[in-house]
Amino acid sequence: MRFRRVVALTLVAMLAVAVAGCGDAKTTDTTDGGIDTASPKGPIVVGSKIDTEGGVLGQVIIAMLEENGFDVVDATKTGQTEIVRKALLSEEIDIYPEYTGTALTQFFPEGDVPEGTSKDAQASYDTVKQLDVELNDIIWLERAPANNTWAIAIPKALSDAEGIVSFEDWATYINGGGDVKLVASQEFVDRAADGVPAIEKAYGFKLSADQLIVLSGGDTAQTEAAAAQGTNGANAAMAYGTDGNLAALGLVVLEDLKSIWPVYEPAPLVRGPVLEMYPEIAGILNPVFEGLTLAALQDLNGKVAVDGADPKTVATDYLRAQGFIK
Repeated sequence: MRFRRVVALTLVAMLAVAVAGCGDAKTTDTTDGGIDTASPKGPIVVGSKIDTEGGVLGQVIIAMLEENGFDVVDATKTGQTEIVRKALLSEEIDIYPEYTGTALTQFFPEGDVPEGTSKDAQASYDTVKQLDVELNDIIWLERAPANNTWAIAIPKALSDAEGIVSFEDWATYINGGGDVKLVASQEFVDRAADGVPAIEKAYGFKLSADQLIVLSGGDTAQTEAAAAQGTNGANAAMAYGTDGNLAALGLVVLEDLKSIWPVYEPAPLVRGPVLEMYPEIAGILNPVFEGLTLAALQDLNGKVAVDGADPKTVATDYLRAQGFIK
């Protein structure tokens, strides 16, 4: 926890204690051990992943907190999953949106999880919610009913010409010597449980290093644009189920007939001490995320990725239209 200690030169001030900084807010301990909540609420440090949807959801959280009187520090686009997760656990940020399937496969892979949990939306949420609070004092607020699963998309022209509509078709094409170059993030290429290695194992093919274009970031707007435009020979892209620009780019998502991916529903994760100090945060954010359907997220993501709109503007316009902010 990071503290900003205010030292005064008078005897009275020397008897006062601290003003808590950053994630645990600007509250002052009173002489009887209580908390003086008359001071401004916060600051709350909001982070996010670096992809399009991460930025939009981060701005949704920021706008809602600011609307309800919180002082907020915008630390969105924090980094890829590993970086933003470490930032939360090390108290560098206080809240960020995460996905149930990611938590299940990356944060608690050795947990005692019943078979089939990852494919069940409610079971996934309940499991990661319980594990994170017990092990890390991290609280999962309500999730959005939108499965932002990973996917691979290819140009419709390639799909039509070669009859590729599923991963099975794509595997046959690859194993037959078909020309393939997948553009994806380093994270997607590396993650054994739900990234490229999982697809290769399930469908029986192997991509060589020269069949991959690996980007340091995880923004599917970049990977999809590269595949659509054939940048450096790319003709396949890492994509997300809630991306709103696939049709506009002339890309089609390959069908996953073996259902290899977990359910990925986004929810805000909050550090326990922050939510304990400001329990109203749950009531502020829960209704918003419960209303973020697949169609709603595709629309919001499309405004950023296709139309070039600013994530902050997209978020505030949506919240205003839904009556959450004025």
